[in-house]
Amino acid sequence: MNIVIVIKLLGIVFALVGIACLLRPGAAKWLIGFFKKGNRMYLPGVVRFALAVVFFVGARECRYPWIIFAFGILFLLSGLLIFLLGPAKIRRILDWYQKQPVFIFRVIAVVITAVGVIIVFSA
Repeated sequence: MNIVIVIKLLGIVFALVGIACLLRPGAAKWLIGFFKKGNRMYLPGVVRFALAVVFFVGARECRYPWIIFAFGILFLLSGLLIFLLGPAKIRRILDWYQKQPVFIFRVIAVVITAVGVIIVFSA
C-alpha cells in the first residue's frame, strides 16, 4: 500500500475521531479515564512514535511534505513528552483535563477534525 494512502487514511481517522468527540464529548472524558489507569498511559506515547515514523517516511511523497513532516515532529515530541514527564505528572495533567467543561472538549474536537482535514489535503 502506498504510504500517501496510509497518511490520508490516518487523516480521515483523525477527522472522524474529532467529529465523534464533537458529538459525544463524554466519550473523550471516558477515554481519558481509561488511559489514566496503570501503564495504559504509555500506549498513546507508543502510538505517537509510530505515527511520527509513518509521517517522516511518507512526507517526501506528499503534496505538501513540510506540513506532514511538521506533524511528524509534533507526534514525536508529544510521544517523548509522555515518557519524560512520567506517570504521576501525566495523571495530574489528565485529571485536570478531565475536569474541564464540555465546551473545551468540543473546541479541541474541532481542532482534531481540522488537523485530520489538513493531513488529508496535504498528503
